[in-house]
Amino acid sequence: MTVEITSIDTLVVGAGQAGVAMSEHLSKLGVPHLVLERDRIAERWRTGRWDSLVANGPAWHDRFPNLEFDEVDPDGFANKDQVADYFVTYAEKFDAPIRTGVEVKKVVRNVGRQGFTVETSEGVIEASRVVVATGPFQKPVIPAIAPKDERLTQLHSADYRNPEQLPEGAVLVVGAGSSGVQIADELMRAGRKVYLSVGPHDRPPRAYRGRDFCWWLGVLGEWDAEVMRPGKEHVTIAVSGARGGQTVDFRRLAHQGMNLVGLTKSFENGIATFQPDLTTNINNGDDNYLSLLSAADAYVARNGIDLPDEPEARIIPSDPECMKQPVLELNLADAGVSSIIWATGYAVDFSWLDVNAFDDKGKPKHQRGVSKEPGVYFLGLPWLSRRGSAFIWGVWHDAKHIADHIVTQRKYLAYHDASRRHADQAATFSDPRVHKVSEMGVN
Repeated sequence: MTVEITSIDTLVVGAGQAGVAMSEHLSKLGVPHLVLERDRIAERWRTGRWDSLVANGPAWHDRFPNLEFDEVDPDGFANKDQVADYFVTYAEKFDAPIRTGVEVKKVVRNVGRQGFTVETSEGVIEASRVVVATGPFQKPVIPAIAPKDERLTQLHSADYRNPEQLPEGAVLVVGAGSSGVQIADELMRAGRKVYLSVGPHDRPPRAYRGRDFCWWLGVLGEWDAEVMRPGKEHVTIAVSGARGGQTVDFRRLAHQGMNLVGLTKSFENGIATFQPDLTTNINNGDDNYLSLLSAADAYVARNGIDLPDEPEARIIPSDPECMKQPVLELNLADAGVSSIIWATGYAVDFSWLDVNAFDDKGKPKHQRGVSKEPGVYFLGLPWLSRRGSAFIWGVWHDAKHIADHIVTQRKYLAYHDASRRHADQAATFSDPRVHKVSEMGVN
C-alpha cells in the first residue's frame, strides 16, 4: 500500500501487539501518527509459530484491558490465529492508522533540524518521533555449534510447523524453554523418539490452589519486578497452555519416554556432546517451582483467602534413568536422529535504525522505553520497564508511559513555538519602521 503521508508527528514501526497498543494510546491523546507494518497486523503470530501454538497465559490475563477474546473461555488459552485476529479487531475498534505491506528500510536523524528522515519501501517520510515496536522476535538464532551435516534436517523453532514436516527418525530439540518443551512434547505424542537438551530454567506451576500462575505472579508482585535477578540472564521459563494448560514437569516427561540430556556443548564427527548439568538444571527448576508454591501458601495464610489446599502439588516424581545415568555423548546416526530443532531464541535487528540509541554491544539504551536518542522510543522488549513488559498486557501499559512522554515533549515544543511567535510579534511591533507605516496609513 502506498504511503501518502510525507510527514507525521510520530511514526510507529511494527503492527504487532506493541504497535497496536502504541497506536491506541496515541489516538486517545490526539497525537498524529502512522503505523507501518511490512506484512499483516500481528503477522508473527500467524506465520512465525508452529501450527498448534496457543498463548502461554489464559485469555482473561493475556489481553488488552478494553477487549475480551471472542469464543475463548476466560480461563482457556487462545490459539495463535485467535490472538492475531484479536489484534486486528482491536485495531479496528479505534480505526488505527496502520499501513500494511510497507517496510521501513532506514531511519536517520536530521541534521540542523528536528526529527528523522525515514526511508520506506513506498517512499520517504519525515517524522518528529519514531517508536520502534518491532518486538523481540526478529532474528532467529542458531548457535555456531550447529553441525555442518547435510544428512540432518535443522530448523529453528520459528520455522517448525508440525511433526509431519520432519523426515522420519528421532529428533533432538535444543532448548527447554516454553517453545522447546512444547515442541518436544508434541513430537513425542506423535510417536517420535525425542531427545531434549535441558539448560537452566524456571518452571512455574500452570495453576495452584485453583489459580493460574499468572494470577499468583500478579498478587505476589512478581510481574512488577523492575530488574532481573542476578544470575538469571540465561534462564528460560518453561510454561505451556497446550491441551488446556499443564505444568511442565521434565521428570514426568522423562518417565513417559522423553530422553533428557544436559546443555548442548558441541558437535563433532556426528557426535553430540552435552554438559553434565542435567540433574542440576532439573533440581534448580524444581526449587523454583516449589518456591512459588511456598510464596503462594504464605500469601493465602497472610491474607486469610479461602482457596483449596493442594498438597499433592508438592510431590516431585522420582529421578528418571536419564538423571541417574546422564548421557554426555550421543552418536546421532546410531540414535537415529534425523532432525534437530533449535529452540534457542531470537536476536533483535536494529540495523535499519541509524541513530545514537545503542550501547557498544548494539543493545538499546533507554529508560522505560525512552531512548537516550531524543525522539526515539522502544516498545515490546523484555524487561523494558518490568518483568511483564514482553507480555500482551504488559506492553499495553508500557505503551501508555511512552505515549504520555510524547505528549509532554509536544507540550514543551508547543510552548517554544508559541514563545517564538510572541517574540517575533513583539519585535515587529517595536520596529520604528512599523510605526511609520502605520502613521502613514492613518494620514
